Formats: sequence, structure tokens, C-alpha cells
Amino acid sequence: MKTQAWPLKFPPRILLRGLVLLAILSIGWNVASAQSAAELSTAKPQAATSGASLPTATSLDPPDSLGSSPTTPTFRVEKLSVTGGSELLTIFGRVDGLRHSNSPEVPLVSVLRDTLGDDNPENDRLRYVWMLTYTQPSMAKRIAAAIPFLYRSVGNKRNVSGPPSPILNLSHAQRATWSKFFWWGVQNAFLDTYGLPLKVSTRTYRQNLQDYQKTHIAQALSVLGTYQNVQQRVHQENEFLALRVEPQAARVSFDDASSPLLTFEPAFTPDEMLELRARLLLSQKTFGGLYGPDKFDSTVGKYLTKSMDYSGHNWELLRQQAEADGLYFEPLTMPDGTATHAILWVAKSDLDVQANRPYNGRFLNIANPWNDQQLRNWTGYSETRYFDNENRRTTGDADGARRVEMIPLALYGLNHPKIPAVLVDFRDGLNPKKREMSRRLFNDVAKNMLSLSSFGNLPYFAGRKAYGFLTGRRGMDINQPSRVRSYTELKLLLAFNPNINSQLRDELEHRLETVSINPMSNDSESEIQLARKQYEALVEFARNKDGLPAKIQRDRREEMVPLVHGPAARAFFELGNVLTFGRYVHREDVTPALEQRLEVARRVKFHTQFLDEVARSSPEIEVAWDVATVQKSLKFLANNATAANGSTAKAAARVFQRSTDEESRKLCLDVLSGINDKGARKEMLRIYREEPPNSHWRTVVAARLRKAVNEADRIKANEANSVMAEIGGGP
Repeated sequence: MKTQAWPLKFPPRILLRGLVLLAILSIGWNVASAQSAAELSTAKPQAATSGASLPTATSLDPPDSLGSSPTTPTFRVEKLSVTGGSELLTIFGRVDGLRHSNSPEVPLVSVLRDTLGDDNPENDRLRYVWMLTYTQPSMAKRIAAAIPFLYRSVGNKRNVSGPPSPILNLSHAQRATWSKFFWWGVQNAFLDTYGLPLKVSTRTYRQNLQDYQKTHIAQALSVLGTYQNVQQRVHQENEFLALRVEPQAARVSFDDASSPLLTFEPAFTPDEMLELRARLLLSQKTFGGLYGPDKFDSTVGKYLTKSMDYSGHNWELLRQQAEADGLYFEPLTMPDGTATHAILWVAKSDLDVQANRPYNGRFLNIANPWNDQQLRNWTGYSETRYFDNENRRTTGDADGARRVEMIPLALYGLNHPKIPAVLVDFRDGLNPKKREMSRRLFNDVAKNMLSLSSFGNLPYFAGRKAYGFLTGRRGMDINQPSRVRSYTELKLLLAFNPNINSQLRDELEHRLETVSINPMSNDSESEIQLARKQYEALVEFARNKDGLPAKIQRDRREEMVPLVHGPAARAFFELGNVLTFGRYVHREDVTPALEQRLEVARRVKFHTQFLDEVARSSPEIEVAWDVATVQKSLKFLANNATAANGSTAKAAARVFQRSTDEESRKLCLDVLSGINDKGARKEMLRIYREEPPNSHWRTVVAARLRKAVNEADRIKANEANSVMAEIGGGP
């Protein structure tokens, strides 16, 4: 007898009613009422009911005497040479805000650069990225991560065994994408068929593991972005100072911010930093591993633009709503000066004076402070601050200073889509957690238990869209995107920023751990200790000739495979790697000839990417670029055209079209003639068509095409006849 699938026992009409009811209940959960944008922008705090002079809601900017900006911690890069021709670059940061720290420095991100043992940057290649706070979860954490609906952290990992696992393998970005599809197929075709318990537990485990990895990818992105911003700022300041001293006086270590002057040679080139950040971002996309270097700039650019838009949008929403509700808004900044979080405060003296003050609370997602008896009898953390007659923050010894006791209400993440994300509620510790859990619980029930899909179930799709629209429009922090990035940046901010009160920092760190819903996560103190231990293990692994040097050599042998085998054979090797869970990896035997070809292949790739960047950056190359530098790349590619491919041909053709220099154009044609494959001939034929009929270059391209067709070893007869028929002349 044929049985019906379990999820189909629920009629679509009943399911739709349930989703609508869930939306109504969630709207009722939030006590905030709707308010128009115009009302929000013009709302003013209610006047005090007594004659006492009280500070009105404002931003808690510190007075000049207290320092208007946080102290920037030192970032430095430590370079360790690895036997066999590689470098291990590690970014260290000062964690002056860390509790019980024996050393203010902590290793954060390590990157392996394969240099092939020479000083030529053209053949360098980045291979691995380690986020040193990322470690393989213990067995107990793995078991806990497979328990459905266990939304809490389970202890902390203390010890490490062996070298750390890289969070990203830059050499095999495509392999990571195919691995995702493989595990997706295993889950749907195999694990889901063995009953609901196995299905739910395995899906829960995979989700927790993905979230754990995303957390540390977000950490790595935050560290790299902050480091780059601080580096650029210090570079500009010291470049200005270097103009006032002798050149030899400016020759000091670049990444030591304690030095008065810096050289202008960063540890990472701009292209390397772009690749690092782009690959980390693309690793979180389904098809991100299939993207090439041409997508790096747009990927990072969109990410930075969105971050700025989110921060600015949420800053204004939070500040204006705080002003309308008579609260105090205080931004918190990362070491580069970027405001990523904000705290809302209330003056204790206002609670009695303005006890009946109206409270809207839209976008704040916290309970009304004006009728909260808990705040009037507050025994938790508070700060004493001083304000002048114009409600500006000042010091206690200033004339007319007024003492005010401030109580923190909530901390928000500004880098969050749509609305400010409440991360810490000082009165209700479960408030942020239940909001973070809402989306996860919704997905776990719908997908893992009921097997509902947005693509296969129209009522579910419509109900979810309506639910998201209603909650998003009303500024309700329910079923919103995860707070992973905001929590990650807050951990780093608490460690980096020494200006946060130590008691407040302890309170925030404690509350952060209670909000965590991933059993695999560790608290901040444990992550810092793990980072130090893993860095020591990584250094030991790098110094062992059978460790990292041997691994790099195996990677180079694998990198030689495209130099020997064609696309079909390589596809077969990749399939074997996926089916054996990464156990089978085809590698070539090293010979001096293959080593030389590998070095040339890397340099060809370097110059190809450079020309592609040149062609995409400006319609007139000579205006934006140094012609000599462009010609240098073209000459190298022309001399090594046999090692080039279709990407090189396309780059050379684009440079030809955007250049007016005679020599540069001639070199472009030399590159295309030297490659002389189907792709190169296609690009030359396209140039021939686009040139004016009386153009000198049209004649030159036609002559080169005739020569290319006659000298081609494996050109098909129909292609040769087609080319000759268009340009004229016999084969």
C-alpha cells in the first residue's frame, strides 16, 4: 500500500492559517506601535515635570578633556620563513581590554604565502588562512551540536592537539564548493531516508557546524578590515611625517605602530589583501568558490558599501528613537574608529521625574524603562557621569558640572540588516536570545521536521514572505538575519577597546555567553587562550621539516597537475577527491622542468590578472596607468605565450581596445599570435571586425590571422575556412 509523505498530512489551508496566526502573535509580542518616518525624525523628548535641570536625551560623546577618540591598539605582522620557500605571516593585535591577560598581544590571523624561495612577488601565491581562534570542536561539543533544539553553549575547549586547521584553503576554493554539493546530496539522498531522528540530528549538526565556521570567518574579516584601515591611516600620517626627515630615517618596520615613522612596504600587497577578504566573503556563498579574481573587487566593494549603509542607517534609527524616548545614545568604536555598536542609557534621576513619560520603543525592542520598578531599585551596573549646563559631558571638577547616575539599558549592533540588532538587554537576558532563536527555531521546525521548502510549497513560501514583511516593516527584531557578525565584532571590540569600563566589559562578556545558541562556540577568554596555543602549534608545525614544508611541497605537486593533464583528466581527479572525502589527491612527480613551468605559470597568471585589472579600470589606459608597466607585462606574456590560455588572450584583446599607444597595441597582438589557440584567434577576429575598414590595424590583424591559421598545428578545416573567408586570402 502506498503511504503519503508525513508533511503532506497538513492541508495547505491549515498551514497558511498557522503561519498567519504566528505572524499575529509575533506582532503582539512586540509592544511597539507603528510610527511614521516623519514622526520619528521630529519627535522630541517630553519636558521635565519639575523645575530641576535635567539632561535631555543626547549622544554621550566624551569631553575633550577625556579624549575624543579611543586609543588605537598596535597591529603588527610577524613573518616566519618556512623551509622550502614560503612565509608564514601572522597579524598580532593588542588586546588591552582583555581580562587576566599575561601579554597584551594575541595572534589573530595567519596566512601562508608560497614564494617558491625567491624574492619575485610575481610568482607568490597565498595558500592557507588560519583564524587562530577557530579550532576543531571537541567530541562532547560535536555530540551536543547534534541534539535538536539545544540552543546554548556547552562548556569551552581548553586544549589543542596538533596544528590548527585552516579556515580557508585559497588554492582549492572550487573544491570547497563541490564538497558542499556533495554533502547536500548525501544528506538528502541518504541520511534523510533513515527516519526523522537521524534526519533532524544530522541537519542540526551541519547547521551548527556551518554557523560555527561562519562566526570565525566573520572574525577574520573583521580583523583584516580593521587592520587594513588602521594600516592605511597610519601610513598616511607617517607618509606626511616622512617628508620632514631624511629618507634613511624613515626606514623602520612597517607594521610596528609604536615606531615614529613607517616604511611604505606593507606586509600584504593590496591585491593580496583584496584576495583574502574576497575569498572569505565568497566562501559563505553557495557558488562562491567558482568565482575568479575578476569578482574580487566587486565582492569586497559591495560588502563595504552595505556595511556603511547598514551602520549609517541603524545609527540614525537608534539615535533618533533614543532622543524621542528621552534616552542616551553612546556609540562604541573599533580600533579603526568605525562605530559598530551602541549602548542606550537612562539617567536614574529621570525615572522619578518623568515616570509617566510616553514610550514608543520602535526599533529598540526593549521594555518600557519609565514604568519599570526594577530600574528605580537598580542594583546592577551603573556609571556616574558629569554634564554641564548645556547637557554636554564633562569632568567632575568642571564649573557647573552636574552629577548623573547612568544605567545601561541595552547594547545594539549597527552592522545589521534592516534594524539595529539588540545584542544585550541588561534587564532581560533572554530578550536577545529569544530573538536570535526565532529564525533558527522557525527554520528547524519548517525544514528539518516538516520538510517544507520555499520552492516546493507555495503556502509556506507566501506565509513566510508575509511574515517577514510584517515584522520587517514594523521594526520588530523577530525572524531577522542572524546576529553572528554583530556578536563577533562585539567580542573583538571588547578585547581591543581599553576605554570600556572593566566592570561593564565583564558584564557584557558574561551576557554574551548566555546569548550564544551554538553548542560549538567558546567564550572570549577561551578563544584568546586557544589562539595563543594554536599559534605555538602552528609555528612548531612550520619548523618541522615533515610538517608544513612537506605539506607545501605536496601542494606544489598538486598544482603541477594542470601543466601535465587536460580538463577531462583533471575533472576525473576532482571527482575521485570528492567521492573519497578528500583522501585521494592526484600529484605529479617533481622534476626541474616542471618546477620551471610552475614558476612561469604563476607569473603568467600574475600578469594576466594585472592586464585584466588594467582593462577593466579605465576606457583609456594611458590616462590611468603607467604605460611602461603595462608594456612590461605584455612583453613577458608575449615571450611566454605558450604557457598562457584563453584568459590571457581576452585580457590582451581588451587592452588592445582600450589603448591608443602603438607599441602597446603591437605587443597585444604579439601575445595573441603567440598563444594561437581557438580563443586567441577568436579575439583577433573580433578585433578585425571592430576596426574601421581603412584602419592600419585591420590590415595588420588580417596578416597575423593568416599566419596564425597557417602555423596552427591542430586547427580544424572548417575554422580555417571560416577565418580565411572573412579576412580574405587562401589558407
